Amino acid sequence: MTASSTTLPAMPAADDPATAAGGLPATEPFLLRSIEVQVYRAPVDLPVRTAFGLMSDRPAVLVQVVGETGVVGLGEVWCNFPGCGAEHRARLVKTVLTPLLLEREWSGPAAMLASLTSATRLLGLQTGEPGPLAQAIAGVDIAIWDMLARRAGQPLWRFLGGHGSGRVPCYASGINPDRAPAQAALAKAAGFRAFKLKVGFGRELDLANVRKVKAVVGQATPVAVDANQAWGGEAALAMAQALAPLGPVWLEEPLAVDQPADAWQRLAEATRLPLAAGENLRGEAAFAELLAAGAVQVVQPDVAKWGGISGCYPVARRALAAGRRYCPHYLGGGIGLLASAHLLAAAGGDGLLEVDCNVNPLREGLAQPFPAFEAGALMLSEEPGLGVAPGAEADRFAVADHG
Repeated sequence: MTASSTTLPAMPAADDPATAAGGLPATEPFLLRSIEVQVYRAPVDLPVRTAFGLMSDRPAVLVQVVGETGVVGLGEVWCNFPGCGAEHRARLVKTVLTPLLLEREWSGPAAMLASLTSATRLLGLQTGEPGPLAQAIAGVDIAIWDMLARRAGQPLWRFLGGHGSGRVPCYASGINPDRAPAQAALAKAAGFRAFKLKVGFGRELDLANVRKVKAVVGQATPVAVDANQAWGGEAALAMAQALAPLGPVWLEEPLAVDQPADAWQRLAEATRLPLAAGENLRGEAAFAELLAAGAVQVVQPDVAKWGGISGCYPVARRALAAGRRYCPHYLGGGIGLLASAHLLAAAGGDGLLEVDCNVNPLREGLAQPFPAFEAGALMLSEEPGLGVAPGAEADRFAVADHG
């Protein structure tokens, strides 16, 4: 596998006195006075289709924390699957995490992440639910970073050490197999300049859709493909070789996340396509193994699925330092999307922000004023923290009784 030849910007030194472990900025200690969680569900006409299931509506779980000075922070918990997942994760925040968090001084968000991860480890093993617990913790972590950046009067991406204009290049994701050319055309008309198509629905349909999407957006336009773990080793190799002449910029999750590193290495050695993965990994050790294996060129942690800012920012820095491309994974509501955008703006590199092009009232509706979208990029503002809050119209999607 040939690494990307893109020249990446130098990362801040790890021993900078203004930063903590993993390049995170040092923060003042904080207390949390209250934590609230709200479930939202927005109906949609067309379900979002993946290789493993359908999303028949668009859910979101928002976490709101209030610090000792009254400053508010917002976070989002990944909750797309299963269909009942949003309510369940909200209850995890309420019943498991909140008693561990309130009225205690925390030295910083990274310490909080480590403490909650340790405190819930055995519960995750006992219930078989380490994933949902990690997702709930990630949402809390995002909210705390938002609160701290607001308290400091800085946009989150600057608070994390980012420089420049806050311009975040994007790609249109979630292009489904049933109407791929039409979705790609709409995304192109909306201003997107890079795209990602879902595959894993049969060889002929997958290849035909890639050709059709490339015809719509332009042969030289970046188009990635995402298999959502649909294939085994032989099928992944056969599809990678069939896709290669069509020139996708990366092949995402061609194998299941639990496949050993040598399976990924064999696939990487047998195809010239850059491989992408990371959305379904949890823990620093898992990402360290991913980077050490050398088979994956595009690293995609999901800020609302594991780690929040505290976990994903160090992963992004390590990926860039290793010559990989950092492109945060995201498919959810507006708060998590903007947390991903701030992370990418802070980390640097030549990565792209994933923006689902399917209809989702909880994207702009939960994040007002939503940043401007210009020439294929989100333009982050200079407002403190994430710079947004749920709009009044979002209330009609709030679930009244979620435990």
